[in-house]
Amino acid sequence: MKIKGFSLGQLGTNCYIVWESNKALIIDPGAEPSVVKNWLEEHNIQPLAILLTHAHFDHIGGVDTLRDYYHIPVYLHENEQEWMGNPRLNGSALFPVEDIVARASDEFLAAGKMKLDLFQFEIRYTPGHSPGGVSFIFPKEKLVVSGDCLFAGGIGRTDLPEGNQTQLLTSIKNELYTLGNSYKVYPGHGPTTTIENEKKNNPFVKP
Repeated sequence: MKIKGFSLGQLGTNCYIVWESNKALIIDPGAEPSVVKNWLEEHNIQPLAILLTHAHFDHIGGVDTLRDYYHIPVYLHENEQEWMGNPRLNGSALFPVEDIVARASDEFLAAGKMKLDLFQFEIRYTPGHSPGGVSFIFPKEKLVVSGDCLFAGGIGRTDLPEGNQTQLLTSIKNELYTLGNSYKVYPGHGPTTTIENEKKNNPFVKP
């Protein structure tokens, strides 16, 4: 399995494509869906689903375009189902951007192991930045897509609707720092890092 990242939209949100053979999963297509579509078509890859780490506006802006073009389902934690169509909850009404809305997800994500065709991974519930935040763990490749939970040298903000810093720090310590040190972290914004590096150097949360 391979992973490709794109920095999309005004906030530079990381969208990831994980793929194997000619099949893929799209994670957090926050904006510029044409960039994602063009890359998939250039490489002759067919996406199977869209997975969302959470439903803030900068992570969902390209969802409906890609869902409708490829006729694929969207997965999201049920705690944020209402956020997709609510600019106040998804944050777009709080920023100097146009209101961002998307249709409700097709399926819910829950903590535990999940299999979609060729892809086997684990979902860990990592709320705090938002109430339905999840991280996607790919144990074979030793990588985690952490959304806006954990960044290189930082953590997600908690001053948006239903954010909770205590909960966020608990999520990082219990769900991410318990991964092996060699795990590579693919965050929602900024560069990749490792669990080991964050344990040693992240100023916001220590093991």
